[in-house]
Amino acid sequence: MSDVLSHYSSASESTSVLEEGTGGEQVDEQTAQEETEDKLKQCIDNLMDKSAKTRLAGLESLRQAFSSRVLYDFLTERRLTVSDCLERSLKKGSGEEQAAAATVFALLCIQLGGGDEAEEGFKMLRPILTAILIDNSASIVARQSVSNHDLIKSLALLESVFMSSYPNREGTLPTPKPGGPGLHSAALQAWSLLVTLCPASRLTVLLDLHLPKLQACLQSSDVNYRIAVGETIALLVELGRDIEEEFEVEDSETLCQCLKSLATDGNKHRAKNDRRKQRSIFREVLHYIENEDFTEEKIRFGVESVYIDSWMRRRIYDAFKEIMESGVRHHLQFNPLLRDIFGLGPPLILDAAVKANKISRFEKHLFNSAAFKARTKQRNKVRDKRADVM
Repeated sequence: MSDVLSHYSSASESTSVLEEGTGGEQVDEQTAQEETEDKLKQCIDNLMDKSAKTRLAGLESLRQAFSSRVLYDFLTERRLTVSDCLERSLKKGSGEEQAAAATVFALLCIQLGGGDEAEEGFKMLRPILTAILIDNSASIVARQSVSNHDLIKSLALLESVFMSSYPNREGTLPTPKPGGPGLHSAALQAWSLLVTLCPASRLTVLLDLHLPKLQACLQSSDVNYRIAVGETIALLVELGRDIEEEFEVEDSETLCQCLKSLATDGNKHRAKNDRRKQRSIFREVLHYIENEDFTEEKIRFGVESVYIDSWMRRRIYDAFKEIMESGVRHHLQFNPLLRDIFGLGPPLILDAAVKANKISRFEKHLFNSAAFKARTKQRNKVRDKRADVM
């Protein structure tokens, strides 16, 4: 795995360098790579600066670099130094600096892949991230950023955050505190991402515990939290149907009525964009709950495509997209970790000359056919794994 990451780290950087050339001029790859590495080294040095402003600028530069290219070789040699700097920012920085450091740490783990290097860094910083998440006096923005970071322990930790939005014994939703819905949304989305890894035995417990409570949270006054809740309900129902063909949602009639109301919400007190976004999402959720039908989305990158054909794959893709933004397509093309997660196989080796020429429709068809087979195999593997646990 490390050899593969190393190879495509170099390939990724070379491709980016070539694409940055103007007027068809060839750029000296070695010189350009050295310049890039010098800039990154300076950013890492800036993380140790006494000035909070300089440290924040360094974190932002690293965030942009980590999200837009694969830097496995460079970071493998410097991972402990970077981790030490991030630890310092998480322990002593302001809320803004803690949030930025948590984001860079998540990107560092993605860069290092699924091997020992990433696990080493995770074990090092996990206690600090946990302490921030459960600290009610910590900055909301910092707690929100660390929500995305042991499976059962992490699930319980995240539950302790978003369950404070659940209705009380009388069925009344608590009055949200400033920043609360954003924190609850981040914790719920991180939790739902981890739920996709749960075995069937654990899933059954989680479905029974959370589905009824989440249905009540659809009445939240915050549009983004309502949407996060709706998407989580759809995901949980999908996972329930994966492990039990006859799976049914408790009080599904009431749930569907609520979803229909949200899918047609014309409340003038809500912002127009909020209403449009809410209606779109809840139409999809309602359609899936009633018909077990998911609207497939095709994400193109290079000459390949990845198909988002389930709520589970959407949650996983959205998690990467949220942290990498537009850089997610580059990582889908070159990062072996993402390619493994989405069943895309090893990265395709395409040099600059090949990329400069238009690839034929037939060749695109071959690539997409291979991707289709890979994702089908991946989904079957997940189902088989859950069945084995049962």
